Formats: sequence, C-alpha cells, structure tokens
Amino acid sequence: MPQPTIRETVLPDPDCGPYGIAAGPDGALWVTLVRSGGIARVSADGAVRVHHPGDPASRPLVVTAGPDGALWYAGMSNDTVGRVDVDGTHTAYPLPVVGGFPSMITAGPDEALWFTLHQANAVGRIAPDGEVTLHPLPTAAGPVGITLGVDGALWFVEIAAGQLGRITTDGRIEEFPLPDRAARPHAIVADPAGGCWFTEWAANRIGHVTAGGHVDGYDLPTPGSEPHGLAVLPDGTVHAALESGAIAHLTPA
Repeated sequence: MPQPTIRETVLPDPDCGPYGIAAGPDGALWVTLVRSGGIARVSADGAVRVHHPGDPASRPLVVTAGPDGALWYAGMSNDTVGRVDVDGTHTAYPLPVVGGFPSMITAGPDEALWFTLHQANAVGRIAPDGEVTLHPLPTAAGPVGITLGVDGALWFVEIAAGQLGRITTDGRIEEFPLPDRAARPHAIVADPAGGCWFTEWAANRIGHVTAGGHVDGYDLPTPGSEPHGLAVLPDGTVHAALESGAIAHLTPA
C-alpha cells in the first residue's frame, strides 16, 4: 500500500504549545497555543496571526468551527467554553462544574456544541443560549477528543481506557476498544469518506478507523512529537498539531 506524504511547518515560537487545530470558515487553520494562552490563525501561505482572548490562564485546549461562523474552544483550566469571531472578538461562557477539565469541543448536528470533560468523566452539550447538559460515561474513560461523525452521532476518544466512544444526541453511549489499548488516543476527527482520523499520543502516530472498525496507523517522522489535535481540510489532507512545536500534514494515498 502506498504511504502518505507528511510535511511539517515549524511555528515561529516553538514554546507556545500548539495543541488543538481546526479548519476555520475563513479558509485558514486555527490553532490553540496552550502554553501562551493564545489562539493562532495560520493562512494557506503560512502567515501567522495570534489572538490572546479572555483569561490568559484559561489554557484554551481545542478550537472548532461552530454553526454560527465563529471559532469555539474549551478553556481547560477555568471551566469555560469560549467563542472567537474571525476578527478576534471574544466571549466566554462558564460551565456548571468545577475542575471538570473541558478538553475538546465540536459542533453537533443539533445546532449545539458538544465537549468532553476529562476529569468529570463526561460528555457535555452547550446550547446557543448557554444551557448545559452533562452525560456521564460508564467507564473510567478520561475522554478527550470529540467529533461529529458522518452518521450524525458524536464520536470521542477515551485516553485512559484505550477506546473510542459514540454518543447520540439523545444520550445513548457505545464504547469500542482499540487494538492497541496503550496508544492513548487523544483527538479524533470525522473522515468525510467515512470513519474517523485520530491521534495516538503515546504511539507517535496518526490513526484511521473505518466505519467497519479497521484501524491503520501512520508513524510521524519526528520521534516524541506528541500529536494532539487534528483537522481534515476539504481536499482530504489531515493536519495535526504537535506539542514538539510543529504541525504535521498528512496526504492520504
């Protein structure tokens, strides 16, 4: 089987801690900078603009494009969900939980946003009016990444259990063990062709699972990259933020 092509773009500040990454409505990539407390916009030609929204201690972990044309993020350290317009305007919404570690967030099929609470062991939903619903998980999962699947359900990773999870908008939960239970899956994004792409933090890989459950893994070229968030652009390319201070770009074969 032909191997995909992977290239890396090093950011100007390698200590900023790039973490979550998403394709924005403006055609750029948006990246959270967890160590510096900012959110960066990376254009197609590589130009970078950094915004520092709200509380710099919030440690924005993951960013996603919302149904309203803005970027939404999870504030890991201050129990908030935040909203950033493409011009940098910012709003923060407090969550009704203390120490829940909201980790990753995605737009759902129901005009709401869905997020994981890593320490609270739950998946949450926030409506446009700020109403929050929490769904506790049946195992000690430590959920992190979450994405809207092509089947209309929310798919998430369980870093502590080495599993993938699926939740419907009415709260029904299924869990699927991975072949490599020690890979510590971290982020997940839907493949428009079906299945999902996800990062394997402990294994230094980007993985793919088909709708039928077949898993492939692609090793990153730099050891110890610590892959975290990732995004798929309309051309099918996969982009992952590496805590080592770079962005990996994977072109499927």
